[in-house]
Amino acid sequence: MAAAAGLTGWIRSRWRRFDAPPRLAGIDLARGLAVIGMIAAHLLVIDAFDPGDPATWIDVANGRSSILFATLAGVSIALVTGGQRPFRGARRARASARIALRALLLWAIGLMLVATGVPVYVILPAYAILFLLSLPFLGMRPPALFLLAAVVGVVMPFPQALWDAAPFWSTPDGLTVAALIGWQYPFPVWIAFLLAGMAIGRTDLRSPRTAALLLAAGAALAALGYALAAVSGAGVVAESQSILGAVWTARAHSSGVLEVVGSGGFAIAVIGLCLLVCATALRWVAVPLRAVGSMPLTAYVVQLVAWAVVAASVLGATGDLSGFRALDPFWPMTLALILACTAWTLLIGRGPLEAVIARLSTWAVREPARAGGVGRLEG
Repeated sequence: MAAAAGLTGWIRSRWRRFDAPPRLAGIDLARGLAVIGMIAAHLLVIDAFDPGDPATWIDVANGRSSILFATLAGVSIALVTGGQRPFRGARRARASARIALRALLLWAIGLMLVATGVPVYVILPAYAILFLLSLPFLGMRPPALFLLAAVVGVVMPFPQALWDAAPFWSTPDGLTVAALIGWQYPFPVWIAFLLAGMAIGRTDLRSPRTAALLLAAGAALAALGYALAAVSGAGVVAESQSILGAVWTARAHSSGVLEVVGSGGFAIAVIGLCLLVCATALRWVAVPLRAVGSMPLTAYVVQLVAWAVVAASVLGATGDLSGFRALDPFWPMTLALILACTAWTLLIGRGPLEAVIARLSTWAVREPARAGGVGRLEG
């Protein structure tokens, strides 16, 4: 009886950490959708989107999931550096040092995933660089952050198209550098998504009005970007004909202006929608996805490591994408991941990689010692 009561109390404490403030259920849900979307983009053979064919609607995961992931990185950075009230002075300096250390750890983990040979573009090296690029903007307010994100999103695709056309990226050295810096998610353009996420994280995310505004504004941007692509002749053929064509596109992973507007708007709309959903009783239905989103780094790393282990065991090589997809791994891996994250959340708490990185960063960058006592570590 005492053991059962102890277990119940343990689960309740874990649940409070997962479901109670300051945690934002809607942000966890959006992260969970981003992770599952990236797994779908990796493991499913997806035909081009056709509004009249529901079987192709999963194409929404292509490109947009990783952009949502990057936007949510900005939200997270804003939340851990003060939310609506950005840290100042020494407190911001400590937060900056911790973010820099986390970036280094993410980069190292990303390189280890690249070394597995799994045939995907690992996002973590780019994620790490984006973390570092966020540091000069930690003190900015939402209007300035949104404006800067818009400017970067409109301007940077032009030089990006020129850089992408350089022959260097087709050389062995170029391929190595691309893997080291995550060039498939090019930070000169993708900083726009991070800045937009930081702006979102500086708003009142517990307000239904804020969530509704994010949903409406994001949906309008998405409609604008994709409508312009549809009516202006943007496409693969136009991309191959000129630099302007390469810039004026909404194709997934193109880093074109219309992709920035359309897919960036899509990410903002998803965040707003998730916040609204989790303000209702549907938050309970969404618990498994929220659990995945509460440990996005762990979930992302585990699915790639599992892929490498299964592919090496069954196929004898990790780099055979078509062979691995032929095993129909999406649903078994996804359901196993969701169940594992849910069980871990209820029984243990914080994701293992998230906990390790948080402890390392707080250990390395400590609070100043207080008079008469020992310095307190920030959570």
